[in-house]
Amino acid sequence: MWRSLKSLLQYRGLIQALVSRELKARYRGSVLGFFWSFVNPLLLLLVYTFVFTVIFRPARIEGLTPYALFLFCGLLPWTWFSSSLLESSAVLSNNANLIQKVLFPADVLPCVNVFSNFIHFLLGLPILFAFLIYYRRPLNIYLLFFPAVILIQIIFTLGFAMFISSLSVHFRDIRDLLANLLTFWFFATPIIYPNTMIPERFRWVLDLNPMTHIMMGYQDTLFRGQLPHWKKLSVTFLVALALFYVGYFLFDRLRDSFAEEV
Repeated sequence: MWRSLKSLLQYRGLIQALVSRELKARYRGSVLGFFWSFVNPLLLLLVYTFVFTVIFRPARIEGLTPYALFLFCGLLPWTWFSSSLLESSAVLSNNANLIQKVLFPADVLPCVNVFSNFIHFLLGLPILFAFLIYYRRPLNIYLLFFPAVILIQIIFTLGFAMFISSLSVHFRDIRDLLANLLTFWFFATPIIYPNTMIPERFRWVLDLNPMTHIMMGYQDTLFRGQLPHWKKLSVTFLVALALFYVGYFLFDRLRDSFAEEV
């Protein structure tokens, strides 16, 4: 496994080329092209701002104004996470022509999904930061923890993508199950609500969810402008490393069967 993992690092150039190809293919034939990467999150934020300021006004919670901006701080990274997993569940089957080539490293394909969606996440950040400044949210030294939260999510998402992509080749129902799981996971993560809304005796359930601490890391560093809970983030980092190890181990054990199953 460690030899395969080392070889994966050597395929950085191939991953970069495939990510570039994926991004170009996604916008091929469109008039605005990559400009959609800025327009989509901007429209999403404007829609949420309109809905939660004009149509539906949630109960005011101290420190949660504007609510649409709080919601967007979680939706943007969640979209990256969920899209990466859904695409990874079919990435090996969709690239059967590459998998069946003896010398092609199959493990780069889940990485391409994760990093192409990561690029979309990065392109949405200028919109988010512009509105943070517009609403005068505190941007201070705690913003230095923001890259650490991103790193934890990258490792966690890569591990999950490896795990899902390897199993999906053998069990095609996983994609449908995953779509339902992600819907449940979304509502079990404090994205549309703060964790303080959950009764204290039930918060331990949220603490078992690694995405809880990742989302709260974004909310703390971006929206609240405060120090994230570094102890919980440290534990989440260890969980992400463990998941990456398990995911890549499973992928490495099953890789010889991919060509036959796809």
